[in-house]
Parts: sequence; structure tokens; C-alpha cells
Amino acid sequence: MASTNDPFQFQEFEEAGNLLEANRDATTISIEDDDMPERQRNAAGFSPDVNDEDPHASDDKTELLSGQKKSAPFWTFEYYQRFFDIETHHVKERIIGSMLPWPGKNFIHVHLRRKPDLYGPFWICTTLVFALAISGNFSNFLLHLGKPDHKYSPQFGKVTIAATAIFSYAWFVPLALWGCLLWRNNKIMNLVSYSFMEIVCVYGYSLAIYIPAVVLWIIPFEWLRWCSIVVALCLSGSVLVMTFWPAVREDHPKVIAAIMSAIVLLNVLLAVGCKAYFFSKPEAAPSPAPSAALELTKAPSAT
Repeated sequence: MASTNDPFQFQEFEEAGNLLEANRDATTISIEDDDMPERQRNAAGFSPDVNDEDPHASDDKTELLSGQKKSAPFWTFEYYQRFFDIETHHVKERIIGSMLPWPGKNFIHVHLRRKPDLYGPFWICTTLVFALAISGNFSNFLLHLGKPDHKYSPQFGKVTIAATAIFSYAWFVPLALWGCLLWRNNKIMNLVSYSFMEIVCVYGYSLAIYIPAVVLWIIPFEWLRWCSIVVALCLSGSVLVMTFWPAVREDHPKVIAAIMSAIVLLNVLLAVGCKAYFFSKPEAAPSPAPSAALELTKAPSAT
């Protein structure tokens, strides 16, 4: 006969039983199912409802696990949408980094970090276009202010010319540079390679320094305009040279000189060309010469 003091013998708790008998309407809660581990749930036959899962999420997980995540073609809006998904503070950091380049710092490695965007370059180019057109018209207005014989008329055609020049520089020059670097990378395998979007992003942000310079060009002092051009050229050119120098430094010296010279020369041509076209002093219209007295000579009539 088992001892009554056996600790392993099942015992009923009389106090709990008395409480339940006193209040039979009480609600009891069982926490066995809530605390049951997942393995025990599966072993006991409890399985989550498959219909509760998002089918799109499961498809994305399957594509990511299998490595078959499809990217959108480059001619669709979905392809370029990711280049406009950027935080505002990142755009500010990149603008400041393009205006204040630090020696030895690569703009792509420090600021882009393999995540180029088109949001900043697009709005920088657009702002520069309107800054050029408006500043050029306003400078022309100040130049002829107080001259009663001059009638001011805004030149809206400057917006189109500015847009053509700025966006052509921001897209076609990176395209040519990307093709050149890609060609040299096939010749020499150990060169640093940049994607086309990274090059476009660098060129777009390098134009940010020209916006305050163009605003200063409104002041009709040639020495101030040329000083601002030189400062903007040095800062913008430094960003481009320090960024693309690692991509060509292992190449042939003649190729290095040609590529670096082309980068700097095109930058200089853009700045000087914009200054010469939008802020050049218009030639004074020649005053009409006083009409000379017309001497009518009659031919002697034959008698």
C-alpha cells in the first residue's frame, strides 16, 4: 500500500475546488494552448491558416530565395522609380558634398554608396535652367534701367536654350564618359568601373555650385562675375576629377590626360558659354544716320 506522504501521488487542491463550488458562474482560463511551443503545436496537429498569409509576400519570398527577382526594363517607369526614392537629408548631404569637396574623397564612395538618385540631379538642373534665364533677363533689365530710349522685353527663348544646354551636358557627357570608361575597362581589367546612373548623379550634383554663382551674375560687375566663375569651376571640377581619377589612374598616361582634359574642358565650356550668352552686354543699336538731303538731278531735256 502506497504511503499517503508520497510526493508523486496525484492530489486535489481542496481550496481551488471549494472556490469553484462556491461560485459556479466563474470563468476559467486555460493557458496551455497559448504557451504551447510551436513544435508541440505542429506535433499536435495545430497548423496556421494558410489563407491568412499574403500571396504576394509569399511570391516575393520565393523569388528572393530562388534568386529569380525580376527587374523592370529600363524603358519603364518602374525602373526609374527607385532612383527617386531618397530621403531629403541624403539629398542635402550630397549637395553639400558637391559644393565643398574634400581632398582625396571620392564622391561616389562617400556620398552615393552605390545608391545613385535622379531626384537631386533633376531638380538641380531644372533650378539652374530657370536661374540662368531669369538672371539673364534681370541683368539685361538692370543694364538698361533709366534709359528712356530702351524698351524692355523679356526673352522667354532663353529658357529653352538654357534647358537644352544644361540637360544635354548632364546626360550626353556622362553617356560619352560611361562608354569611354566601359571601353577602357574591357581593355584593362583592373580599372574601377562606375555605372551610368552613378556618373549621371555625379554630374548632376556637380552643377549645384553654379546656382549661387548665376545669381551673383546679376550684379553688373565683370570682375565679380569672373571671380564667381573661377570659384565655381574649381569646386565643380574638383568633384569630377577626384571622382573619376580612380577609374583611369591605371590606364595609359595619354588616355588619362585625354579623359581628364575632356572632363575639365567641357566643364569650362559650359560655364563660360552660359556667361557669354546670357550675360553678355548687348550691342548698342546703331543710331539712324541723319537723312541726307536728296538732290534730285534732272536730266537735261533734249530740245
